Amino acid sequence: MWLNPGGRGGRISTASHPRSVVLPAARTRGPVWESAPDCSCWRFAPPHAWPCPVRMVQGFAPSRSVSECLVPLGAARKNVYMATTAFKGTPVTTVGELPTVGQPAPTFDLVGTDLTPVTRESLPGRIVLNIFPSIDTGVCAQSVRTFNEKAAGLEAVSVLCVSNDLPFAQSRFCGAEGIENVTVASGFRSTFGDDFGVTMSDGPLSGLLARSIVVLDEDGTVVHTQLVDDIASEPDYSAALDAAQGK
Repeated sequence: MWLNPGGRGGRISTASHPRSVVLPAARTRGPVWESAPDCSCWRFAPPHAWPCPVRMVQGFAPSRSVSECLVPLGAARKNVYMATTAFKGTPVTTVGELPTVGQPAPTFDLVGTDLTPVTRESLPGRIVLNIFPSIDTGVCAQSVRTFNEKAAGLEAVSVLCVSNDLPFAQSRFCGAEGIENVTVASGFRSTFGDDFGVTMSDGPLSGLLARSIVVLDEDGTVVHTQLVDDIASEPDYSAALDAAQGK
């Protein structure tokens, strides 16, 4: 099965469209491309990239343009569209968008302050993901304190605070602050930031997680999200906790 490397793009030469197929070319030059996982780009080929091998992935939006659907092979980008927040007024881009409300959230495997795994299955009830850059900044630390205070009276709701800090730093903070009503975990050796679209791709905090909220119901379905307008701002605690309680 081949793509026709015509000047205006190619088309798969057979009527079938498998879920995933790698299409080689006679020779390779220039960038190597793959279709984004949430796109159906099998009808298109970037004119400037031919001839080159393309990995085709079945998706959901056959009307998307080539520029939206094809990303460099190995770019490890799960979301085609990037979201924008800011850091002290300067725009900052993330690697993708937050999970869609009404859809299952990505799975995650984080590291707890005691170095044990933290997953969705290990947390009871609905889950509030409080995501932030670093526990060593004032706003991030305050968000953990606030959720810790507000979570004390909640039933069947777990608050999970996530950053890319090392578990040792998180543990020191929790011990010093008496944090007992929320779970704090690190994504330092996982793909959490990319999977949830919250890793900042530019700005002075590039590589850290953008301040955001994701609320999951008991089945792991997303019921509420927030990407703050500015990383220096606190999240909307009331909206997150109302969503977690089904309000």
